[in-house]
Amino acid sequence: MASSARIIDERMSRHSCRRRSMPSQQSAMKFFFTCLLNRALRRAGCACIGMVFYNFFFIQYKGALLRNIPVVNVEHPLDKEIPFLPRKVNVYLDFFAFWICTASFLNCVYPDRKGVAAGFIVSIGRLYKTAAEVYAACFSTTKRPRYFGTFRFALIHAFDPHLMCIPSLHVMVVIHVYTAFAGIIRSLGDSETFARQAAELRRRALAITESVLYVKQHSVNCVAAAMYAMTRFDPPLFTGKDAEAFVADLFTDNTLPPAAAACVREHILSLYQRFLAQGALSADWTEPLMAFLEERKA
Repeated sequence: MASSARIIDERMSRHSCRRRSMPSQQSAMKFFFTCLLNRALRRAGCACIGMVFYNFFFIQYKGALLRNIPVVNVEHPLDKEIPFLPRKVNVYLDFFAFWICTASFLNCVYPDRKGVAAGFIVSIGRLYKTAAEVYAACFSTTKRPRYFGTFRFALIHAFDPHLMCIPSLHVMVVIHVYTAFAGIIRSLGDSETFARQAAELRRRALAITESVLYVKQHSVNCVAAAMYAMTRFDPPLFTGKDAEAFVADLFTDNTLPPAAAACVREHILSLYQRFLAQGALSADWTEPLMAFLEERKA
């Protein structure tokens, strides 16, 4: 009877979540308080925050102050083909809510499986730790427009020293969110049930990836590096074919002239494949990225 009651409760909870049918409709603030009240989620959140703070903020600010880590410009001529579009900053900053609301959705639809949402949260922190293996050895940057036309841009310039471009954590995180979500629902037999949600996450991941270039926070080179990092981070979730499909869907809305969009896609995929081929012959996954940064030092 108790087992049956739990099954009924879970089904009712999942039905309630379907009424708020998309991850984007979850409340990030409400989930914050949910995490505070749940031990498993609280521990996962603390672990994630610790990894983010150390591997992004501490390493970056310490390096900026002590100037003990080399800084390399990683721009590419194709970056000039992509216009600076300040309105895309809202999409760019949606990156935070993107993964938090996805974690909230997972917690909502799998209430008796706290390990699902907790594991997802911890995996976000692991992305920062993974990317820091490159950052701690060499910083990378691009030239940003000195634009302070909105509060959000002022916030970015105030708190982001802009020294961790390769690999792009924005792109790593959004790729991980949609691929990890797809992997979770597939493992639990819910791929068909949540197909719409998975498709929405992929669309938003594409939009956020494009936004990092539109707001000039990254170069096209950073996108390729992030995609390579994700294939090495979890190969089954983001294969070479997945990467090809992802790139094929970038810049297809005619914001960029078709010829420029095609060149950008070709370069990103070509550089990703170069990193992947080099990585297959390397002892450490960071070697292709470090070699690329060394080339830029010359």
